[in-house]
Amino acid sequence: MDGWLDAQWLGNPAQAWAFAAAGALLGFLLAYLLVAVAAGRCRALAQARPGGVLEVAAAVLGATRAWLLLALAVVIAGHFLDWPDAAGKRLDQLMYLLIGLQLAFWMDRLITATLGRLARHQDAPGNPVIFGVLKWTAQLVVWATLLLAVLGNAGVNVNAFIASLGVGGVAVALAAQNVLGDLFASISIGMDKPFEVGEFIAFGADLGTVRRVGIKSTRIQSLSGEEIAIANALLLQEKVHNYSRMRERRVVFGFRVAIDTPRAKAERTVQELRRIVSSLDKVRFDRAHMTAFGEGWLEFECVYYMLDPDYAAYRDAQQQINFQLMDALERLQVQLAVPVRALQGSRWTHREAPAAA
Repeated sequence: MDGWLDAQWLGNPAQAWAFAAAGALLGFLLAYLLVAVAAGRCRALAQARPGGVLEVAAAVLGATRAWLLLALAVVIAGHFLDWPDAAGKRLDQLMYLLIGLQLAFWMDRLITATLGRLARHQDAPGNPVIFGVLKWTAQLVVWATLLLAVLGNAGVNVNAFIASLGVGGVAVALAAQNVLGDLFASISIGMDKPFEVGEFIAFGADLGTVRRVGIKSTRIQSLSGEEIAIANALLLQEKVHNYSRMRERRVVFGFRVAIDTPRAKAERTVQELRRIVSSLDKVRFDRAHMTAFGEGWLEFECVYYMLDPDYAAYRDAQQQINFQLMDALERLQVQLAVPVRALQGSRWTHREAPAAA
């Protein structure tokens, strides 16, 4: 037994190796237990008050890697042994790398959890593009910073490396101008939110429901059934009408009656029109007037607001108005005016006059 304790490996006695191994195991168990207890406590409190900071903290602690804790405990315990200067320097660099990796995992999870929490707590459904781009950019910064820090700690000249990355980035940007334009357009859509997934929009001569907003293009399901894919940069150049955010619809319609309609019946026509429109559900009457004298008719105009933005509801309401207006004009014995043309021979003249509908 004494011979085994007096034995040496790599310049350190067996007893020192045993103490270092025991210390590494004990340190790993304590650190792992502490992280597990803290994560469990945060999760329990987050369930009682969901959506808070503790939910993010539990997610971050859940990103702790057991193998990193074990490797870090072994490296720290190795500092209590006697090593040559070169080996001790390598241990320092390895410990720096392990700590940096665990910090990067925590930062990565912190970014993901924070953006997810923001997406869930928006008043309206968030555009997933902006969160995806922000997440990807933040993760790239975290891991690139870790890489540069590790290379700098290892003695690599990172200044030349950063300069080469800058030159390469300019070259890539010039070669992918259209892609980058669509990328920034998608970020603009995500931040400004002119429309979101599930909303009905019209742009140019096309209209449909937004199905997906990607990094390069937006996919829209048209009314005729096909899917329209349009580049984000081109879409932002169009005038976009978002019908899903319409709270009410203003409707203006008119009709004409025969020019020989008596004044009393014309006035009754306005009253009947007011009564018909005001009696409908989800409709707010605005005005009804006889607006002008035509060449062979009297013109009437009515304005009302549909309180339901659904297009089918508007068409149903307008149909009811038309049918009831036909009944009212029939009761009043008022005739709708329709222009007609009569062509006669060489001795006849051309005339245009209203005909009873």
